[in-house]
Amino acid sequence: MKKTIGILGGMGPEASAYMFQLIIKHTKVKQDQDHPPCVLLSLPQIPPRTEAILGKGPSPVPLLIEGTRRLQAAGADFIIMPCITAHYFLDEVQPHSPLPFINLLEECSSWVENHLSRVRTLGLVASTGTVISKLFHHSMEKLGKKVIQPTPEEQEKVMMAIFGPGGIKAGTTSGPPKETVVQIAHSLITRGAEAIIAGCTEIPLVLFPTDISVPLVEPMKIGARKAIIEAGCEPIE
Repeated sequence: MKKTIGILGGMGPEASAYMFQLIIKHTKVKQDQDHPPCVLLSLPQIPPRTEAILGKGPSPVPLLIEGTRRLQAAGADFIIMPCITAHYFLDEVQPHSPLPFINLLEECSSWVENHLSRVRTLGLVASTGTVISKLFHHSMEKLGKKVIQPTPEEQEKVMMAIFGPGGIKAGTTSGPPKETVVQIAHSLITRGAEAIIAGCTEIPLVLFPTDISVPLVEPMKIGARKAIIEAGCEPIE
Protein backbone atom coordinates (compact mmCIF):
# COMPACT_ATOMS: atom_id res chain seq x y z
CA MET A 1 0.00 0.00 0.00
CA LYS A 2 1.42 3.37 -1.04
CA LYS A 3 1.80 6.12 1.55
CA THR A 4 0.00 9.42 1.02
CA ILE A 5 2.10 12.53 0.48
CA GLY A 6 0.91 15.66 2.25
CA ILE A 7 1.95 18.95 0.66
CA LEU A 8 1.82 21.86 3.12
CA GLY A 9 1.43 24.68 0.63
CA GLY A 10 0.02 28.11 -0.02
CA MET A 11 3.46 29.72 0.36
CA GLY A 12 2.82 30.58 -2.47
CA PRO A 13 -0.03 28.77 -4.21
CA GLU A 14 1.60 28.51 -7.64
CA ALA A 15 4.81 27.10 -6.21
CA SER A 16 2.76 24.57 -4.24
CA ALA A 17 1.07 23.47 -7.45
CA TYR A 18 4.55 23.22 -8.99
CA MET A 19 5.60 20.80 -6.24
CA PHE A 20 2.57 18.62 -7.00
CA GLN A 21 3.47 18.77 -10.69
CA LEU A 22 7.06 17.74 -9.92
CA ILE A 23 5.79 14.69 -8.03
CA ILE A 24 3.62 13.77 -11.00
CA LYS A 25 6.30 14.36 -13.62
CA HIS A 26 9.08 12.54 -11.75
CA THR A 27 7.18 9.37 -10.85
CA LYS A 28 7.81 6.39 -13.10
CA VAL A 29 4.36 5.19 -14.17
CA LYS A 30 2.49 3.25 -16.81
CA GLN A 31 -0.98 4.14 -15.59
CA ASP A 32 -2.80 6.45 -13.18
CA GLN A 33 -2.70 3.87 -10.41
CA ASP A 34 1.11 3.94 -10.32
CA HIS A 35 1.15 7.52 -8.97
CA PRO A 36 1.41 8.14 -5.21
CA PRO A 37 -1.69 9.44 -3.44
CA CYS A 38 -1.28 13.13 -2.58
CA VAL A 39 -3.10 15.69 -0.48
CA LEU A 40 -2.35 19.34 -1.28
CA LEU A 41 -3.30 21.88 1.35
CA SER A 42 -2.96 25.42 0.05
CA LEU A 43 -3.09 27.77 3.03
CA PRO A 44 -2.11 31.23 1.71
CA GLN A 45 -3.17 32.88 4.98
CA ILE A 46 0.06 31.70 6.65
CA PRO A 47 1.88 34.96 7.56
CA PRO A 48 4.91 36.00 5.47
CA ARG A 49 7.95 34.05 6.57
CA THR A 50 10.60 36.67 5.79
CA GLU A 51 8.78 39.36 7.78
CA ALA A 52 8.54 37.01 10.75
CA ILE A 53 12.25 36.18 10.57
CA LEU A 54 13.06 39.90 10.46
CA GLY A 55 10.80 40.53 13.47
CA LYS A 56 8.40 42.64 11.43
CA GLY A 57 5.38 40.36 11.37
CA PRO A 58 3.50 37.58 13.17
CA SER A 59 4.88 34.07 13.44
CA PRO A 60 3.65 31.55 10.87
CA VAL A 61 4.08 28.69 13.36
CA PRO A 62 0.46 28.44 14.61
CA LEU A 63 -0.96 28.13 11.10
CA LEU A 64 1.83 25.79 10.03
CA ILE A 65 0.89 23.50 12.92
CA GLU A 66 -2.78 23.78 11.98
CA GLY A 67 -1.81 22.79 8.45
CA THR A 68 -0.10 19.63 9.66
CA ARG A 69 -3.25 18.60 11.50
CA ARG A 70 -5.44 19.28 8.49
CA LEU A 71 -3.18 17.12 6.37
CA GLN A 72 -3.34 14.30 8.88
CA ALA A 73 -7.14 14.54 8.93
CA ALA A 74 -7.12 14.34 5.14
CA GLY A 75 -5.13 11.10 5.23
CA ALA A 76 -1.52 12.17 4.69
CA ASP A 77 1.25 9.96 6.09
CA PHE A 78 4.07 12.50 5.91
CA ILE A 79 4.60 16.12 4.86
CA ILE A 80 6.67 17.99 2.34
CA MET A 81 6.69 21.79 2.57
CA PRO A 82 7.61 23.59 -0.67
CA CYS A 83 8.40 26.89 1.07
CA ILE A 84 12.08 26.77 1.91
CA THR A 85 12.01 29.92 4.05
CA ALA A 86 9.37 28.25 6.25
CA HIS A 87 11.96 25.60 7.12
CA TYR A 88 13.43 28.23 9.46
CA PHE A 89 10.47 27.45 11.75
CA LEU A 90 10.57 23.69 11.34
CA ASP A 91 12.14 23.07 14.75
CA GLU A 92 9.16 24.84 16.33
CA VAL A 93 6.57 23.05 14.20
CA GLN A 94 7.79 19.45 14.28
CA PRO A 95 7.24 18.80 18.02
CA HIS A 96 3.55 19.68 17.51
CA SER A 97 3.09 17.96 14.15
CA PRO A 98 1.29 14.62 14.07
CA LEU A 99 3.21 13.73 10.91
CA PRO A 100 6.92 13.61 10.01
CA PHE A 101 8.44 16.11 7.56
CA ILE A 102 10.78 15.72 4.62
CA ASN A 103 13.40 18.40 5.26
CA LEU A 104 14.31 20.09 1.95
CA LEU A 105 17.55 21.49 3.39
CA GLU A 106 18.76 18.06 4.46
CA GLU A 107 17.76 16.45 1.18
CA CYS A 108 19.46 19.25 -0.77
CA SER A 109 22.69 18.80 1.20
CA SER A 110 22.67 15.05 0.55
CA TRP A 111 22.09 15.64 -3.15
CA VAL A 112 24.93 18.16 -3.42
CA GLU A 113 27.26 15.83 -1.54
CA ASN A 114 26.44 12.96 -3.93
CA HIS A 115 26.25 14.86 -7.22
CA LEU A 116 28.40 17.97 -6.85
CA SER A 117 31.22 16.74 -4.64
CA ARG A 118 33.84 18.78 -6.52
CA VAL A 119 31.91 22.03 -6.26
CA ARG A 120 33.25 24.26 -3.52
CA THR A 121 31.28 27.49 -3.97
CA LEU A 122 27.54 27.77 -4.52
CA GLY A 123 25.55 30.91 -5.28
CA LEU A 124 22.21 31.41 -3.52
CA VAL A 125 19.18 33.09 -5.06
CA ALA A 126 16.46 33.21 -2.41
CA SER A 127 14.21 35.38 -0.28
CA THR A 128 15.83 37.72 2.22
CA GLY A 129 14.53 35.55 5.06
CA THR A 130 16.39 32.53 3.73
CA VAL A 131 19.53 34.57 3.05
CA ILE A 132 19.63 36.28 6.45
CA SER A 133 18.85 33.11 8.39
CA LYS A 134 21.69 31.40 6.53
CA LEU A 135 19.75 28.14 6.19
CA PHE A 136 21.78 27.05 3.18
CA HIS A 137 25.02 28.58 4.43
CA HIS A 138 24.94 26.39 7.53
CA SER A 139 23.89 23.20 5.76
CA MET A 140 26.54 23.57 3.06
CA GLU A 141 29.28 24.53 5.52
CA LYS A 142 28.86 21.07 7.05
CA LEU A 143 29.97 19.70 3.66
CA GLY A 144 32.96 22.04 3.52
CA LYS A 145 31.32 24.23 0.89
CA LYS A 146 30.90 28.00 0.73
CA VAL A 147 27.69 29.82 -0.14
CA ILE A 148 27.82 33.29 -1.65
CA GLN A 149 24.80 35.56 -1.87
CA PRO A 150 23.71 38.63 -3.83
CA THR A 151 24.87 42.08 -2.80
CA PRO A 152 22.33 44.08 -0.73
CA GLU A 153 21.30 45.97 -3.87
CA GLU A 154 20.90 42.74 -5.82
CA GLN A 155 18.93 41.18 -2.96
CA GLU A 156 16.46 44.05 -3.10
CA LYS A 157 15.98 43.26 -6.79
CA VAL A 158 15.40 39.58 -5.97
CA MET A 159 12.70 40.53 -3.47
CA MET A 160 11.08 42.87 -5.96
CA ALA A 161 11.13 40.12 -8.60
CA ILE A 162 9.40 37.76 -6.18
CA PHE A 163 7.09 39.98 -4.13
CA GLY A 164 6.79 43.23 -6.08
CA PRO A 165 3.88 44.41 -8.24
CA GLY A 166 3.94 42.23 -11.33
CA GLY A 167 6.34 39.85 -9.58
CA ILE A 168 6.42 36.07 -9.48
CA LYS A 169 3.95 35.84 -6.59
CA ALA A 170 1.60 37.99 -8.65
CA GLY A 171 1.71 35.34 -11.37
CA THR A 172 4.39 36.80 -13.66
CA THR A 173 6.97 34.19 -14.67
CA SER A 174 8.44 35.95 -17.67
CA GLY A 175 9.71 39.42 -18.54
CA PRO A 176 11.35 41.56 -15.83
CA PRO A 177 11.04 39.09 -12.90
CA LYS A 178 12.72 36.31 -14.86
CA GLU A 179 15.30 38.68 -16.36
CA THR A 180 16.23 39.96 -12.88
CA VAL A 181 16.67 36.49 -11.39
CA VAL A 182 18.72 35.26 -14.34
CA GLN A 183 20.90 38.37 -14.25
CA ILE A 184 21.65 37.93 -10.54
CA ALA A 185 22.43 34.24 -11.04
CA HIS A 186 24.95 35.27 -13.72
CA SER A 187 26.44 37.84 -11.32
CA LEU A 188 26.99 35.11 -8.72
CA ILE A 189 28.64 32.91 -11.34
CA THR A 190 30.95 35.78 -12.26
CA ARG A 191 31.89 36.05 -8.58
CA GLY A 192 32.88 32.40 -8.43
CA ALA A 193 29.73 30.33 -7.98
CA GLU A 194 30.20 26.87 -9.47
CA ALA A 195 26.50 26.05 -8.99
CA ILE A 196 23.35 28.04 -8.22
CA ILE A 197 20.84 27.13 -5.53
CA ALA A 198 17.23 27.95 -6.38
CA GLY A 199 16.68 28.73 -2.72
CA CYS A 200 13.16 30.16 -2.76
CA THR A 201 9.96 28.40 -3.76
CA GLU A 202 9.37 30.85 -6.60
CA ILE A 203 12.87 30.81 -8.12
CA PRO A 204 12.52 27.55 -10.13
CA LEU A 205 9.38 29.02 -11.70
CA VAL A 206 11.62 31.45 -13.62
CA LEU A 207 15.20 30.12 -13.43
CA PHE A 208 15.87 27.01 -15.50
CA PRO A 209 19.04 24.93 -15.99
CA THR A 210 19.26 26.22 -19.55
CA ASP A 211 19.49 29.83 -18.28
CA ILE A 212 22.91 29.38 -16.68
CA SER A 213 26.28 27.80 -17.45
CA VAL A 214 26.65 25.94 -14.13
CA PRO A 215 24.47 23.30 -12.42
CA LEU A 216 21.17 24.48 -10.94
CA VAL A 217 20.44 22.95 -7.54
CA GLU A 218 16.66 22.66 -7.15
CA PRO A 219 15.59 21.75 -3.60
CA MET A 220 11.97 21.37 -4.67
CA LYS A 221 12.82 18.84 -7.36
CA ILE A 222 15.15 16.99 -4.98
CA GLY A 223 12.44 16.95 -2.32
CA ALA A 224 9.80 15.76 -4.76
CA ARG A 225 11.97 12.78 -5.65
CA LYS A 226 12.41 11.95 -1.96
CA ALA A 227 8.64 12.15 -1.43
CA ILE A 228 8.05 9.76 -4.33
CA ILE A 229 10.42 7.22 -2.80
CA GLU A 230 8.97 7.69 0.70
CA ALA A 231 5.50 7.07 -0.72
CA GLY A 232 6.65 3.72 -2.07
CA CYS A 233 6.83 4.66 -5.74
CA GLU A 234 9.67 4.66 -8.24
CA PRO A 235 11.17 7.99 -9.30
CA ILE A 236 12.39 8.72 -12.80
CA GLU A 237 16.18 8.83 -12.72
